[in-house]
Amino acid sequence: MAKSKFLSGKKIVPQPIPKGIKVTELIDNYFQAYNAARLREATQLFAQKMLDPDVTIGMSLTGALTPAGLGGSCVVPLIKAGFVDWIVSTGANLYHDTHFAIGHSLHKATPFVDDRTLRKEGVIRIYDILFDYRVLLSTDSFFRYLIAQPEFQREMGTAEFHYRVGKYVAAREKKLGIKYSSVLATAYKYAVPVYTSSPGDSSIGMNVAAMALDGYGLKLDVSRDVNETAAIVLGAKKGGGRSGVLIFGGGSPKNFMLQTEPQIQEVLGINEKGHDFFIQVTDARADTGGLSGATPSEAVSWGKVDPSKLPDTVVAYLDSTVAMPIMTSYVLEKRKPRTPKRLYDRLPEFMETLKKEHEKALKRTR
Repeated sequence: MAKSKFLSGKKIVPQPIPKGIKVTELIDNYFQAYNAARLREATQLFAQKMLDPDVTIGMSLTGALTPAGLGGSCVVPLIKAGFVDWIVSTGANLYHDTHFAIGHSLHKATPFVDDRTLRKEGVIRIYDILFDYRVLLSTDSFFRYLIAQPEFQREMGTAEFHYRVGKYVAAREKKLGIKYSSVLATAYKYAVPVYTSSPGDSSIGMNVAAMALDGYGLKLDVSRDVNETAAIVLGAKKGGGRSGVLIFGGGSPKNFMLQTEPQIQEVLGINEKGHDFFIQVTDARADTGGLSGATPSEAVSWGKVDPSKLPDTVVAYLDSTVAMPIMTSYVLEKRKPRTPKRLYDRLPEFMETLKKEHEKALKRTR
């Protein structure tokens, strides 16, 4: 009998795991099925294809990742290696990452505590992470101090806001002798644009709102963010390159990153096909209809992913706090650093390209 084409994959080998095995070997040889296999596929896709020099990589961050230390342990090394070119994050991740940058500590603990007791003792809990309530007050004070500075007394996009904040955070880290750089400080140094899709939905946004009540002039321009992120993707494509998205979690940052292509195609009328690579780590199901669980195949129907590039998409269903360190370790071992693209410095150029292409599209439709 002829062997079925469905039996052409590598054989599953139940060999024992040796002592002292590297993460790269563990993933390549022992993550053989189910979501271990999906994580292997995602990690290999990231290392083998997405990190080619011509690919512009956007990362989205959802869930309380930075309080667990993943900002400094994973996001920062990826930025420094040139493996992340632009970011969309919840404001909460950026806010909590700043705790470390200004000298505060968060503590490992158990989730099985009485939260009424914690409230009485002034202790904040993020599942199994505990920290002093005064950490929030100190971080709020730090952001309000920045927002009161003359350079913030106008309207700006969140990328510019975070870039300017990153300058101050980097200076504070240096003054305090903090060993491990924060996401915003590193993004500032490497000119990685950082966006927040819902800027009012975090303690940073709450402090911006409070300062507005006091008469300060900072306003965050979300329309600029929509156009700038679309311009980054269009700039990558018009420059002869490709676009990849690396999504941890889902929610608003996922959609904000993916909607760049519908903004280009559907709204601005510019000819484009979609992102070239799609990797997501999520615990959300597709059958509930939420965006967090929406598959790359579904994204194709919206124009978010290039239909011809669907084979270069992977979804791994597991906790981001498990996947991110594994993926980071793997790619840092497998790939040499890329030259940072410093996209923040090029935003005016990208915006000009977006405007010109939109004007051309308008002429075609008149």
